Amino acid sequence: MKAKNQLQEKKNKGRLFIISGPSGAGKTSLCKKLPQSLHNLKCSVSYTTRNPRPQEDNDIDYTFISRKEFRSRIQQGEFVEWAEVHGELYGTSKIRLEEMIHSGIDVLLDIDTQGAKQLKEKYRTGVYIFVLPPSMEILKKRLKKRKSDSQSDMEKRLRRSIDEIRSYREYDYVIINNKLDVALMELEAIIIAHRVSTKMIDPQWIENQFLR
Repeated sequence: MKAKNQLQEKKNKGRLFIISGPSGAGKTSLCKKLPQSLHNLKCSVSYTTRNPRPQEDNDIDYTFISRKEFRSRIQQGEFVEWAEVHGELYGTSKIRLEEMIHSGIDVLLDIDTQGAKQLKEKYRTGVYIFVLPPSMEILKKRLKKRKSDSQSDMEKRLRRSIDEIRSYREYDYVIINNKLDVALMELEAIIIAHRVSTKMIDPQWIENQFLR
């Protein structure tokens, strides 16, 4: 029974996998598919002040709230990170995040580069992954294909993408999302490799199981 409990304790350490990239890189599509192919992995649901897009559901894709409520939550210190992106506010709930981590769930966060920078100061053991499109031309085509943004919004996203792409060196991995299935396979490989890396093993567990 003791050995079983120790093994359970070893597995009950949630990890953070942070995915960033410019709008149109395909990171949201990848994040939605990953939990379907990997066990014990869930997406963190961010708060936002923007309006839902077609097919988006509250508390599944995002938690949609007013700017007033968002500002109130900032003042109360409820966000572990937050940022203003394209004129809208986005934030990650500290309570939601910590609950998943403490319950042993690996957490996938789809956040912008500002939020990732804030998280890196607090969660240095997180795995930071940057997703890129094959080219700027393809990025433009993907944004046009969405048909959910106005022309001015699309131009803002393209301008911002340049600054976001410059930050790729701050990440542990870079994935070029040319084909979704290939990019998904690469993301799965990163997560699986990190789960079995030496630094994820509890030295005390090794000591108790094998060296006493």
